[in-house]
Amino acid sequence: QQVQENLNKQLFDNLVSFLRRSHSEFQEKRAEWTCRIKTREIPTAALVLGVNVTDHDLTFRSLSEVLQNNVTPYVALLEAKDCPGIKNLMQKLIGQLMNCYVDVDSLEDEDYVQVSQNRIRCSMTSLINWYESVTEKTDSETLSKKRTSSSRHCQSPPIVVVFKDMESFTTRVLQDFIVISSQHIHELPLVLVFGIATSPMIIHSLLPHSVSSLLCIELFQSLSCKEHLTTIIDKLLLTANFPFKLGEKVMQVLINIFLYHDFSVQNFIKGFQLCILEHFYSEPLSVLCCQLVDAKKRVNSLSHSQCENIRRLPSFRRYVESQVSEKQIALLTADGFLKETVQKLLEDLHVYHENYIPVLRCLHVFTSSLPKYPLGKQIRELHCACLENRVWETEEYESSLQLARMLNKSDLVTVLQQCVEILVSSSGKEFDKTIEKLKEFLTQFQQLEEEAIQEQNVSVSSQKELQKKTDLYHLQKSLLEMKESRRSKKLTKFEMLRFEAVDYIDSLVRNYLVPADHKTLHEIMYFNTASVLREHLNAAPRIALHTALNNPYSYLENEALKSDGGSISNKAPDICIVYKLHLECGRLINLSDWLEAFSTVVTGPEDPNADAASSDQVDDVIHARFIRAVSELELLGFIKPSKQKADHVARLTWGGC
Repeated sequence: QQVQENLNKQLFDNLVSFLRRSHSEFQEKRAEWTCRIKTREIPTAALVLGVNVTDHDLTFRSLSEVLQNNVTPYVALLEAKDCPGIKNLMQKLIGQLMNCYVDVDSLEDEDYVQVSQNRIRCSMTSLINWYESVTEKTDSETLSKKRTSSSRHCQSPPIVVVFKDMESFTTRVLQDFIVISSQHIHELPLVLVFGIATSPMIIHSLLPHSVSSLLCIELFQSLSCKEHLTTIIDKLLLTANFPFKLGEKVMQVLINIFLYHDFSVQNFIKGFQLCILEHFYSEPLSVLCCQLVDAKKRVNSLSHSQCENIRRLPSFRRYVESQVSEKQIALLTADGFLKETVQKLLEDLHVYHENYIPVLRCLHVFTSSLPKYPLGKQIRELHCACLENRVWETEEYESSLQLARMLNKSDLVTVLQQCVEILVSSSGKEFDKTIEKLKEFLTQFQQLEEEAIQEQNVSVSSQKELQKKTDLYHLQKSLLEMKESRRSKKLTKFEMLRFEAVDYIDSLVRNYLVPADHKTLHEIMYFNTASVLREHLNAAPRIALHTALNNPYSYLENEALKSDGGSISNKAPDICIVYKLHLECGRLINLSDWLEAFSTVVTGPEDPNADAASSDQVDDVIHARFIRAVSELELLGFIKPSKQKADHVARLTWGGC
């Protein structure tokens, strides 16, 4: 929430400034308002929020709070689904402004809303009368207080009407409301806010020129959803403040859902929350996923069974195998020695995170300054690459390194300065020597620049001397020497220093950007069960339907529904019986044969003493059950009526799930 507020702060500040400026004349002197307003234009803010529609609701709620706290208490949020007509729009608008509940369904034939004991007609005139009474009351209260306290709102605060989803509103509703409002703009300080998901051109697509000319539009653009996501990842995941981390596969699943499904930052955060819940619910040792001080205390209180859980971790088993035999025996048998070792390993893991993040940012500074982005332009892409495997062994890293060795001096100096700033502000305790080394590189580059200026002066003087030599022999000799020096292609001091600086950054990457799954006890802090996350987030309705209809016990957990192999139990729901029978048929299914098979399964082994007189009644009941089950199967999309034969239906699904 804090990150979202900070991201939207600039946008909200601009909107607040626009709203205060739009009706400043109205509150100065209402008599002059008619003269000042430009041909009845309504101040309008076109707020472009992007296609991540699921995030818009939170943005508008925050915007409403900001406006009510800083500009005006009169803010109405309108949605297209609640405003199919102008009458419904006016009911919702007046209802929200007067703080009364409006049930649109019960007011379809009425143009009134109930406020306290009074019924108020939903019209612009009643809205104007209400606004004048409210503002006069506010002015008198302000005067009675003798200006002892400064008010957050102006004396005649504007009425802000927010259309949350402008594209979904019908053209007729928007036109009627704008035309009516423009006729009363000299009496009512209205401001419109259009929430736009696509493009500002939608205003001119929905509204004809005669209507759009009544609006004085100012455009406001929010940050893109990708920038939002990058900031969220930067503040929540790429920090040592929160011990919980996402593994590479889980991170990739969440990012892919974001990029290829909805662009929703809120859904990404919900997925992140789901990972937290799943990790702390399914991992017994997640009790140690906390700050280092607390983790050390909790290690001392571990039970024997929890110590055994630590010994079963794959990363800890690899650690044990790398130790000498005496230490292996102590780690596998002595709980006290194990707890001491776990405390040291957890401390190493926390130090790894403190060092990993600053070096990752330094590498991102280098890669983002290149003309191409082999490792990706965003830091999240670089982070996933580092989590997946040793990044320095990849071809993308090698090509990035080659490009870095070709950077010019100004770019390289800028990159090194940014790296120094990152390392100075980091919490890592091992970067003192690194910072000194980078500063030393910067000093050497500065000295090279001074030497280059001197060499330039020398070369100019030598060229002048060369021009003075008119002797053909000396001139030819000088030219041959210059040609040989160019052929040898010796590295200049700058090139040698550039190679040294890039190699030093490469050594930092190899030391500190080791993949997390190479660290001991990483399972405690990293959630990497991507399959569980996919089951929760990626819906598979056909598989769920097939499982429910083919094996109802998996959902109902009724012992009577257990069946062996391909057998069909007569205790199963009718739709399950019909579904299993339809799987045995071809493209066309004969309804009479299907009914006969259904009746055979439902009745089961016949009782020889059954009353023959009731057989017709039973057949009618079974027939009704069969018709209902087939209708449900058709509703689910498994069959459809056949045009070839009247007594047949066509099967629509094939193959296993």
